[in-house]
Amino acid sequence: MIPLVMVHGFLGGSAQWQAQIAALSETCHVIALDLPGFGRNAHLPALLSIPAFADWVLGQLDARGVDRFNLLGHSMGGMIVQEVARCAGGRIDKLILYSTGALGVLPGRFETIAQSKVRAQADGPCITARRIAASWFLHGTQSPGYEECAAIAEQAGLDAMLAGLDAMQAWSGVDALAQLQPETLVIWGDRDRTYAWPQTEQLWQTIPRTSLAVLPDCAHAVHLEKPDAFNRTVIDFLTKA
Repeated sequence: MIPLVMVHGFLGGSAQWQAQIAALSETCHVIALDLPGFGRNAHLPALLSIPAFADWVLGQLDARGVDRFNLLGHSMGGMIVQEVARCAGGRIDKLILYSTGALGVLPGRFETIAQSKVRAQADGPCITARRIAASWFLHGTQSPGYEECAAIAEQAGLDAMLAGLDAMQAWSGVDALAQLQPETLVIWGDRDRTYAWPQTEQLWQTIPRTSLAVLPDCAHAVHLEKPDAFNRTVIDFLTKA
């Protein structure tokens, strides 16, 4: 059974995938990572670039003896898994790019990365974590799942926040899209305030073997807002011949 490796996004952590781990357990073994500086690895220094995060992911899989795998990345994690696919695509059976894009400057985001950095330094990490987490949900702080998600985001310190924002802003995967080898699924919530439709369309239209799933009436955290629909979409993709 080929495992599914799940890479969370900015201010995320492995704990946010509990509904997916439960639903997918009969389909595959799930490996949910915590990136350095975030989630359960908040005590580790954050890395300074998307390629460095990709190297870390591959190092973790090598240490576990995982040679071949399916790979899912959310948001910043989607950038990281694109970089993994660029340099180690032959090890990936299927690739899922979820609420992400190929441009780290995030055109169309609810605020620019520069604005997020200024506000994080002014407001501090806890306020920033809760404010940004609210933008991931269609109904903000009133959404089911928001409090749990915000608690995970609050684990990141200011240094990790700034490092993550800088890593995204400095990265572009546009030139590599047409060379990505794995069969790919792009998942997007149609009310996403972080990645506008042109980013999603670029992935869908440029990666050679790509399917698109658009889930309605949800924002950036589709897997928390509509977990059943998200889980079915992932399972269908992983199990199809």
